[in-house]
Amino acid sequence: QVQLVESGGGLVQAGGSLRLSCAASGRTFSRYAMDWFRQAPGKEREFVAAISWSGGSTYYADSVKGRFTISRDNAKNTVYLQMNSLKPEDTAVYYCNADLTDPARLRVGVPTSPFGSWGQGTQVTVSS
Repeated sequence: QVQLVESGGGLVQAGGSLRLSCAASGRTFSRYAMDWFRQAPGKEREFVAAISWSGGSTYYADSVKGRFTISRDNAKNTVYLQMNSLKPEDTAVYYCNADLTDPARLRVGVPTSPFGSWGQGTQVTVSS
């Protein structure tokens, strides 16, 4: 079982940047694709970005494409989300998780299959 701890959130003005980190436990971290999700108040949790086990393939939600970049360091069991040009609508709690579905399959419409234990998330608040 993969366990996850997110960090790096905060309060930022519109147009600003933040870098989120997700530390994963478990020796099998490097075998799996990893995703970032977010949940805004009163809304369902939604997919944000995915990265393959090797880091060679990524996939983004249309709402963040061109502004967010997902990356990973398997030696550190950590996945990152660089968020630039932040907008008030990016305000949410951000979560990471391991995924049985890799970015190539997400790209053709296969749904995500997160299977790790959800962490506490990290709050991102973007002021206008």
